[in-house]
Amino acid sequence: ESHTLWDLNLHVEEGKCTVLMGRNGVGKTTLLSCIMGLLPVKSGSAQFMGQSLFDFSAEKRASMGIGYVPQGRQIFPAMTVEENLLMGGFLLDKTADAKKAVDEIFSEYNRLNNRRNNKASSLSGGERRLLEIARALIMNPKVLLVDEPSIGLEPRFINMVFEILQDLQRNQGKTIIMVEQNAKKGLEFCDIGYVIASGELVLADYGNKLLENPEVGKL
Repeated sequence: ESHTLWDLNLHVEEGKCTVLMGRNGVGKTTLLSCIMGLLPVKSGSAQFMGQSLFDFSAEKRASMGIGYVPQGRQIFPAMTVEENLLMGGFLLDKTADAKKAVDEIFSEYNRLNNRRNNKASSLSGGERRLLEIARALIMNPKVLLVDEPSIGLEPRFINMVFEILQDLQRNQGKTIIMVEQNAKKGLEFCDIGYVIASGELVLADYGNKLLENPEVGKL
């Protein structure tokens, strides 16, 4: 049988940011998808707040407090900004709860509030990424899985997105697991960095230590 990830062990501390790095195709996005329950796992385990994640569906994991921001262009362009956000609350029991959560997002992010009735297709690249992140926040996750937040963005929008993620971690207590191809940006932002090569973990250290490690560039 073919596998993408092998003997990959990592510990994610509550309230911290962990960044996963490596070349294209080494299994970073696959790992996030396994945590979220979007891909089958043949063996291994994942513990989340004392429970085995692999026992639950993706929907249940979202309800337990895991949010997922997939890589790029994952919005509904023909729907308004508000409608896109409401889609993030599809697992909530009551529509009123989703609307309340959306209103809280709009009060937090004025840039989205100003566009709430605009079609998502009219948003800039940075605003679309903000919308993708905000939609994942509707369920008020404890852990946020973020796949390539900087991909395809102009530098000014990259800084905006990382400032938003930093606020979520430091001021709102979110735990963040991030895949980021921009190693320098990711390591400057994260607490702990993991480097993956050919589906295996080859390097792990504090972000500031990995920034100084020449092996990271080679890998």
